Amino acid sequence: MTSTALHPDLSELLALRGAAHGLSLHAHRPALARLHGGHRSAQRGRGLEFEEVRLYAPGDDARTIDWRVTARRGKPHTKLFREERERPVWIVADLHPGLYFGSRRQLKSALLLRAAALLGWVASSGGDRLGGVISGGDRPRILPPRARQAGVLPLLEALVEAQPRAPALPQPGALTDALLALRPLVQPGSLVLLLSDFAGLDTQNADTGAAETALSIIAARSDCRMLWLTDPLESQGLPSGRYRVGVPGRLWWLDGSQQRRDWDAAWTARSAAIQAVAQRLNLPLTRLDTADAVSDSLPPLLREPRWAA
Repeated sequence: MTSTALHPDLSELLALRGAAHGLSLHAHRPALARLHGGHRSAQRGRGLEFEEVRLYAPGDDARTIDWRVTARRGKPHTKLFREERERPVWIVADLHPGLYFGSRRQLKSALLLRAAALLGWVASSGGDRLGGVISGGDRPRILPPRARQAGVLPLLEALVEAQPRAPALPQPGALTDALLALRPLVQPGSLVLLLSDFAGLDTQNADTGAAETALSIIAARSDCRMLWLTDPLESQGLPSGRYRVGVPGRLWWLDGSQQRRDWDAAWTARSAAIQAVAQRLNLPLTRLDTADAVSDSLPPLLREPRWAA
């Protein structure tokens, strides 16, 4: 891999603005919810803002009845809402050191940056306010939602700065910390795009439970989508032969043929665990792979369908 492939720079992420042309996060039937075992969220895409109260009419949703006004005036009244013009879109980047890994076109960390940049440009061009939560340091970095380039540029700069520069073990609790930081900030109707390899969600421990609990609270308030970063080596295993694997200071030898069965079993279990979380929370789950260029893999999921006139 070239240096640029290893570590995307700001100029590359800025150039992805062109790839965002014609794409939308407001598709009527979002393909993000249909790929790789996706699970459709029940949440609405745009937020709703209170406008006024009027007399209840047959056909109105009973859930919008304003009971205080009804009691005060003696007749049923319902609340009217209008769509927010600028929906908050949050990109949660689980940018832990374990993402410094890739066997094909790019590292998983580079895949995260490129996907986040393209999604950010799409959100901005659609009139949404873009914010972000980036893990990977001592504490998550929070960038409040802002409109247009004022939202995109700080996020891209922060992602370039935070990307790992050397292989290391995943940072325990990083995803949980990011979700806990986001939880009190999410407004009803927000869109949350969670980019992660979900390392740790395939194990049963207190941190996994805390991450799922925080994610469930966020999903109850927003339209939340899980974008799962993977690499072909994780699912296919090592080819036949002996390989030295690990991270600096923790290296060992593996035989591809001898490890194949255990490797396949571990991947199957991990995949099932991550998909089970998505099913329990009723969240769309989309897989992005390092073997595919983001400019090729994401646009088909974000392109508006053509409707007959």
